[in-house]
Amino acid sequence: MKLLSLPQDTKIPFMRWRKTAAILSAALCVLSLALFGVVKMNFGIDFEGGTVVELRFQGPADVGEIRRDVGALNLGDVQIVEFGAPTDVLIRVEKQPGGEAAQQRAIILLRDLYEADAEFRRVEVVGPRVSGELAQAGLIAVVGALLAIMVYIWLRFEWHFAIGALLTTLHDVILTIGIFSLTQIEFNLSSIAAVLTIVGYSLNDTVVVYDRVRENLRRYKKLPMPELLNMSINQMLARTLMTSITTLLALGALFIFGGEVIQSFTFAMIFGVVVGTYSSIFIAAPLLITLNLRPDRKSGDEEEEPTTDGDAAPASA
Repeated sequence: MKLLSLPQDTKIPFMRWRKTAAILSAALCVLSLALFGVVKMNFGIDFEGGTVVELRFQGPADVGEIRRDVGALNLGDVQIVEFGAPTDVLIRVEKQPGGEAAQQRAIILLRDLYEADAEFRRVEVVGPRVSGELAQAGLIAVVGALLAIMVYIWLRFEWHFAIGALLTTLHDVILTIGIFSLTQIEFNLSSIAAVLTIVGYSLNDTVVVYDRVRENLRRYKKLPMPELLNMSINQMLARTLMTSITTLLALGALFIFGGEVIQSFTFAMIFGVVVGTYSSIFIAAPLLITLNLRPDRKSGDEEEEPTTDGDAAPASA
């Protein structure tokens, strides 16, 4: 029994809106970069520095109660997570304004609060040098992933597809950074993991479309590129939408019930899935026209017949 059935033979003229989508995406990318430069992102302790305290309670720790008690100390952004055994808790407190004395005051307040009930197993102050190294490592990871994508697709397909996939993925990363700057949701190491996951998801969607485009390039040599791209996208549309919908259902449950610890991760993933689906249709495919894919096509080439069943008819541009 099918719970959800999507049309398999759509003929939506996506390329008709490619200029509108390009203008919209360019404007959003510029706005995202402007927000990043002016408003900045709300960097978490991993990047800004702060205090890390590891506690071991005598019995199972109540994270909700600990979060309320520590929140009453007015120490700013505080992250509280279970760490290892049910009795262990990790508390991260943001860098306090006022220098080293303010940092020590935060530690004293935590000791006064829990010294009688828990063992202080570790107390560390994350300085700006360590946080700077983490930021640098995160940037290297994202840039390295983008370059690896370009090299792989260049070898697997053609340079047009490699540049298109790189620009599409870069588009998704920039918009994700922009939404973090706009909403001021904390950006930490888990957010970097989310961005890298978005890179992989966006690449997967883009390669699926590009692979069908490559197949159709061999079959329909006389078909104009806009029509061929429309046909390729429509053939993969049901698959793309079903993948996105099922992923969003799982991420939505995590965002609602997963708690504050993974909130920034799931938020970034939800936004990335939506943007990745949009870009694989309205950015990745039109870029092949912009990059002048198949410029050496001869007017006398004959159109080949499809070798598999179920191909959708070409959609008009």
